[in-house]
Amino acid sequence: MNHALTIDVEDYFQVAAFNKNIERSNWSSLESRVEANTEKFLQLTEKKGIKATFFTLGWVAERCPNLVRKVADAGHEVASHGYSHKLVYSQSHEEFRQETESSKKLLEDLSQQPVNGYRAASYSITEKSLWALDVIQETGFEYDSSIYPVRHDRYGLRGGPHTPYSIALPNGGTLAEFPITTVDLFGYKLPVGGGGYFRLFPFSFTKYCLKRRLSQLPAPFVFYLHPWELDPEQPRIEGVSWLSRFRHYNNLAKVESRLDALLDLYSFGTMQSVLDEMNELPVHSYT
Repeated sequence: MNHALTIDVEDYFQVAAFNKNIERSNWSSLESRVEANTEKFLQLTEKKGIKATFFTLGWVAERCPNLVRKVADAGHEVASHGYSHKLVYSQSHEEFRQETESSKKLLEDLSQQPVNGYRAASYSITEKSLWALDVIQETGFEYDSSIYPVRHDRYGLRGGPHTPYSIALPNGGTLAEFPITTVDLFGYKLPVGGGGYFRLFPFSFTKYCLKRRLSQLPAPFVFYLHPWELDPEQPRIEGVSWLSRFRHYNNLAKVESRLDALLDLYSFGTMQSVLDEMNELPVHSYT
């Protein structure tokens, strides 16, 4: 069984937790490290013989077009991470539609391949932004991976399936959904899909949780990381809360070796290839 390896291509200063500390208008003046950090993923996946899905921010693609071309030329899947990294529920319907359309076109022009997948900034498809799924489908995406079926202060949509499924949309269409990985521990849905959880939990605990998840739900899981998570030397942002500082910086130096080990434990591929290998997806509606 193959699992989906995914990279959310954004820079260290673009995370939602830093919104109060860094104005978007200042992004271009900050040191960009996204190309060098994404290169680390390209080197590691080449060494392991793995293809991954790179959910790429339109803002990054516009400024680093050769990075998108390099990802595509290496045989990886290019997918969309939106344009501005604004939380979906903070955008108007029209702003979200415009960003979704423009980032898709930009990525397709640069990669010269169809861009079928979408992932919202900080998994911000929640009860407040379910309307965005219609827009994603209408814009021409075939699948989404924005729903984290957990409770969190910034994201989370509980009540849906925890393995890939098809969403029946109010507009009459359907959209494949690849939810972020969770495990049931004593009745609590614990997030184990990657990112901060991969850094903050002991690696032995992550391995235990993924093994337990597969025993509970023998279906493909998705794993995600960001390029900045392979960069312990990244600049520190001043004035952030202790919680955001802990979530963002803790254990950065351990991620690369942990990822190297994880990629030896399971078979991974692109999200599109994993979905293509699955039989007919169960249908779920949020209406």
